Parts: sequence; C-alpha cells; structure tokens
Amino acid sequence: MNKALPARKPEWLRAKSGSDPECLRTARLLRALSLNTVCEEAGCPNRGECFRKRTATFMILGSNCTRNCAFCTVTKAPPHAVDPLEPKRVAEAVKALRLRHAVITSVTRDDLPDGGARHFAEVIHAVRTENAAAAPVIEVLIPDFQGDGDALRTVIAAAPDIINHNVETVPRLYPAVRPMAVYERSLELLARVKRVAPEIHTKSGIMAGLGETRDEVLQTLRDLRGADCGMLTIGQYLAPSKAHYPIAAYITPQEFARYRREAEELGFLHVASGPLVRSSYMAEDAFQTLIEPV
Repeated sequence: MNKALPARKPEWLRAKSGSDPECLRTARLLRALSLNTVCEEAGCPNRGECFRKRTATFMILGSNCTRNCAFCTVTKAPPHAVDPLEPKRVAEAVKALRLRHAVITSVTRDDLPDGGARHFAEVIHAVRTENAAAAPVIEVLIPDFQGDGDALRTVIAAAPDIINHNVETVPRLYPAVRPMAVYERSLELLARVKRVAPEIHTKSGIMAGLGETRDEVLQTLRDLRGADCGMLTIGQYLAPSKAHYPIAAYITPQEFARYRREAEELGFLHVASGPLVRSSYMAEDAFQTLIEPV
C-alpha cells in the first residue's frame, strides 16, 4: 500500500519544533500537575505550536486505553484507577495557562460502568468553578460510551459548550481501523446531543489518507450533517510507527481545500481542513467564528 508514497514526507507536513523555552514551560507545568495531554500521548505534530501558545488538550482518565484502534499511539494496556483529584488539577492548569478555551478528552474506558462520563462531568464542573471569572469555553472530546444514553446525558447535563466525537474514518474502513467502534453508534451519539441539548455545539473529525475514496468521504460528511453535526475537522493521517495502520496516500493541501468547500456547501457551521489539522487544533479560533461570524 505504501509503495507509491514518497521517501520523505511532503513539505506541507513538516511541523515546527517544540523545543523553545515557552514550549518547555508549558510541558513543565503539565508535568508538575501530573496531567496527561493527547498532544504528547498521541504524538500530535502541532504540539510545539500549541505549547508555544500555552495551550494543550487535556487527556483524563489515565493514559491507558481499552480500545485497539490501529491508527492511535495511545497505550493499549489495562487502565489505571480513576484519580479523584484529577478534575481539580485540570482546573488549576486551565487557570495557570489562562486558557479561554479548554479542550478535554480521554482515553476510552470501557472497563468503567459509565465509560468515565461522571468523571468528565466532574472535570467540567471543576474547570467552571476554579475559573468562574474567566469563564473559558469548555470543549469535550468524548468516547462513544458504548452507546450508553445515560452516560451521554451525564456529560450533556454538565453543559459543556462543545461536544466533540470523532468518526475518524469512513465506515468501510472501520473493521481494520476502528475494530471496537461502530460507525452508526457514533452518528447516533452526535444526533442525540442535538436532540437533548440543541444549544450545545457538536463537532466531529475524520482522517484522510487511510485508503478512503473521495465519494466515501463525501458520504461521511453527508452522514454527519444528517446527524446535525455542525463543526468538522479533516486532517492527514500519519502512522505513528510501522506497527500501526499504514498510510495509503498523502492528501494535497489543494484537496483538503476542496473538502472544506464541499463541507461548507453541505451546511457545516465551521470546517477546518488541512494536512496538519487535528481535532482540537485551533479550537478556540474555530469557536470564535461561530459566535463572532466574519
């Protein structure tokens, strides 16, 4: 599958280094508070840029995931016990970094009765309480909770501003890329959020370059709009190692721009589409375009 790929990554996939003093200060703060970030655990190519801006995506509920997605570098291992002090530490980090937009995700915790939904709610409440004066926007990137409607309602009741849940790829590739996930279940989660709490913005993301076709991508975008999803991210898949699912193609910036235009024509309120786009990349700017349209 990789034979046609160039020997080196294309120029448009080269991200900035994360070794300058501001990046290191952000990393030290997160370590001091014993917090995990998806930026580091998932090897995000934008972590240098984000740390430089004193922002990060917090990853709660430990660093070990109970799912076996073939694209992800987060550790697959027996999970740790839930840390009851984690919500307070996340809230302290949001305050110390002076975040106006806090993004909180997690590993998938299928071992927990509610999939970690109550812990998500506790983190949301702690961030709001500790940062009441600043009133940051709160975006949560949640797992599917195995379709548990009560668990989803627990997160909805905590009233985050945005609920994000990624479909990640087109349905044909789920058995190879997301073998423990269900495409229709992810769509239903997004649709249910809007039925229960239409004031909450919903968001999803897909990766390109896994072997999907253009028609499959466009059908996935139509499915997401059918679930009333309003925000979308599309980015290039980059295999973390040779042991992970292989890259099938490098998608050009021009093709990402075309996907953006087509998604906007379908009615998405905001679309971020580009080689280095990730689910929480430039999340604050994306939300601002919704509340302060250009």
